[in-house]
Amino acid sequence: MNRKSINIEQHSPLGLFWFAGWLFSIGYLKLGFWKGVIALCVWPYYFGVHFAPAAG
Repeated sequence: MNRKSINIEQHSPLGLFWFAGWLFSIGYLKLGFWKGVIALCVWPYYFGVHFAPAAG
């Protein structure tokens, strides 16, 4: 039985920048916990909509 192992390496700190931006947004807008959780899901969508015209 041949088993291959898969190694995932992340070479970019973009995830940390995204998380820091999310925390900054929650603090700046003075959101509560549940509104912050909702922002975690909605915020990337609005970034995508905003930057999509620049990509193509």
